[in-house]
Amino acid sequence: MKFILDTNILLHYIRRSNVAVETDMRYAPLSAGNEPFVSVVSVGELESIALQNNWGDKKLKLLAELLKVVLVTDIHARQVILAYAQIDAFSQNKLIGRPLALSARNMGKNDLWIAATASVLGAKLLTTDSDFNHLDKVFLDLGKI
Repeated sequence: MKFILDTNILLHYIRRSNVAVETDMRYAPLSAGNEPFVSVVSVGELESIALQNNWGDKKLKLLAELLKVVLVTDIHARQVILAYAQIDAFSQNKLIGRPLALSARNMGKNDLWIAATASVLGAKLLTTDSDFNHLDKVFLDLGKI
């Protein structure tokens, strides 16, 4: 199965938290037979978090090891760009022919790229973030931890 790991899930893996354990128990995204993806946007977010929090060698090594076992995806593909536009318009309840059942949702731009990538890949998006809830079963398959 294909999975895309949101930035917050990656942080939990680096921290070796209970959320990482639960993610492994429920989905096993890093196990053989599964395809774990990470958006290049998440890599940028993690590098920024590392700089802002002055991560030491241990955490930086864990990040590097994690990035060796996932496939880092780019956002320059035309399909991803179009999915980004559609998801953004949908979230603002302005996508013609596809009304949002709720009030408009403001998503962070990085979350839009991650959602668009998951949508194009047909990958289950693993996250702890509620900002993706309105996209579940519309643009992507959401795995909420």
